[in-house]
Amino acid sequence: MTSDMRKYERRARKKGYRLIAGVDEVGRGPLAGPVVACALILPLKCRIRGLNSSKRLTPKKREELYPIIREKARAIGLGRVGERKIDGINILKATHLAMKRAISHLGTRPDLLLVDGFEIPGVEIPQKAIVRGDEKSAPIAAASIIAKVTRDRLLVRYHKIHPEYGFHKHKGYGTKRHLKALKEHGPTRIHRRTFSGVNPAPHRGAG
Repeated sequence: MTSDMRKYERRARKKGYRLIAGVDEVGRGPLAGPVVACALILPLKCRIRGLNSSKRLTPKKREELYPIIREKARAIGLGRVGERKIDGINILKATHLAMKRAISHLGTRPDLLLVDGFEIPGVEIPQKAIVRGDEKSAPIAAASIIAKVTRDRLLVRYHKIHPEYGFHKHKGYGTKRHLKALKEHGPTRIHRRTFSGVNPAPHRGAG
């Protein structure tokens, strides 16, 4: 992590903001599983070696950073929206909802939100959207790792219920193996029926 990844917080503090939360989500693209969001506040003087966007880290590195982030973060909130809700309101609205839930679960009200990519509609807290914010802001990067590890672990548990789909490998994304399994077995309860590539055959229970 470089000092530049705290520049948005430093600028915000000069404007009077004190509690600054990074917000990010994971799971917009997969054919199965929930979308998971994280809101996270890091102490300004906190330094986490190797912190970066979850997309730029190996699974092993994300798992290594996960407990460090949880230990050092001042507050962490997680938000999750499941498959049926995603199908009912669409993935964009579900993403916004997951982020709102994550913010509400922080346990404290931040003064400012630094959000990866886009502003969250319907949130009264001041916010700043940062394009590729998970690569530019430490709290957003940390939030991306917590959200990614949380969701990946959940898909690994789903794999134990339905090993034929390979959820532990692709985490619900539309890989060739996943699409082949869908054609052969049909979707499970955790599949998103409104997503292209999901077979509309009767679902199998996911436990």
